[in-house]
Amino acid sequence: MTQDIIVEEDGDILRITLNRPETGNAVSDEMAGELADLLGVKARDFRLVALRGKGDDFCVGRASGRPRLASPEALHRRRSTEVIFNCYGAFRETPVPVVGLVQGKALGFGCSIAALCDVTIATEDAMFQIPEMSHGTMPTMVMSSLVDRLPRKAISHLVYTSAAITPERALSFGIVSDIVRPDRADAYLEETCAAILRAPPPATLGVKEYLRTAMDMDVRGAVDYARNIHATINSSSEMKRK
Repeated sequence: MTQDIIVEEDGDILRITLNRPETGNAVSDEMAGELADLLGVKARDFRLVALRGKGDDFCVGRASGRPRLASPEALHRRRSTEVIFNCYGAFRETPVPVVGLVQGKALGFGCSIAALCDVTIATEDAMFQIPEMSHGTMPTMVMSSLVDRLPRKAISHLVYTSAAITPERALSFGIVSDIVRPDRADAYLEETCAAILRAPPPATLGVKEYLRTAMDMDVRGAVDYARNIHATINSSSEMKRK
């Protein structure tokens, strides 16, 4: 593991902190791979993940200074970006809820992982942007993270204009779940985590599974799946409170 991500085991909570405040928590490919591993493997031993960035910003995107590919071949370029797509996939596939706390800037990759969290708390001074088009990059990588999170018009606006948006606009777009004063951010994160942990573990897992799967189904399939998972989870002896 790198020193660029702080991992803390806090009872039922796996706390993950991006730890490059001097760069705005710009994420290297190594960090993206580590984050994917944490969500894909280690998170399974916990009931939820709390994700945040250290310092003034949540994450200003991917780290610069990546070496240019010697070969222009499409397959080589595809392989070089797999770590990012895999990281996005890990947010979707991890079986536990991911609660994100966003302060300051959430740009590009940072905006993506903010949207991919199951619950996203933004401070009033947060700012969200997908600036790739203004840098001469077509951002379909970022768009792939948003396709099941944001409406089409919201994605189009963010991508085509490269506009920086407020947390209030991010809330209307579906990037953010709630907005809080900066001085209340830590307390609100803990309150949110505590609320999630009050539910029986099978219920939390069942909700995550249903939201991950049902949104891609037609209505009849989603309803039938709800019937099945409702009966399965609620009949479990583990649902009985001690």
